[in-house]
Amino acid sequence: MIKGKFIVLEGIEGSGKTLACKIILKTLHQHNIKNVKLVKEPGSTYLGEKIRKIIKNYNNDQDLHHNAELLLFHAARIQLVESIIKPCLNKGIWIISDRYQLSSFAYQGGGDNIPSKKIKNLKNMFLKKINPDITFYLDVLPETGLKRAFQRKKLDRIEKKSMKFFEKVRNTYLSIISKEKNIIKIDANQKKILVRNSIKNELFTWLKNN
Repeated sequence: MIKGKFIVLEGIEGSGKTLACKIILKTLHQHNIKNVKLVKEPGSTYLGEKIRKIIKNYNNDQDLHHNAELLLFHAARIQLVESIIKPCLNKGIWIISDRYQLSSFAYQGGGDNIPSKKIKNLKNMFLKKINPDITFYLDVLPETGLKRAFQRKKLDRIEKKSMKFFEKVRNTYLSIISKEKNIIKIDANQKKILVRNSIKNELFTWLKNN
């Protein structure tokens, strides 16, 4: 059986990842790729959803330590990979994931200044063999993305972080994708119709060549 493909969406808050996942799913269906599963990070498993609530809503006199947060994200990611992503790919099911390992390098690495070597060590220990076939990075200015997020809902703990934090996250994303061949950058500052067309066109080109 031919293995499924692993597609990942990345970007800061308000970049439009949720919409992009739906666009990619619809485009795959139009290309007769029907066996597709959507997942999100952290989440999509019992453990992942519990960790998501902890990370998003943590409210205590003691701050959530950066290293603890890094390990929580990886615990959720490992559970997702082992219980859903890996089995699905082996059965020929395609995966579309809202976030994956690149988020840790951008947020915990870039935003929280955790050495990238530490994050790479975790990846190599637990996730070395599971890598995206293609990643779409939705690039948006932090002030634009956070404004969208604020209009959509009440901000969670991460969304309330400083503008400087998100600038560091975005700069880390941009630095990484400039060195990677399988990451497609989408200008998410544009109107939705233009973003939608960009994603569809890039995905169509990739499908044609893979």
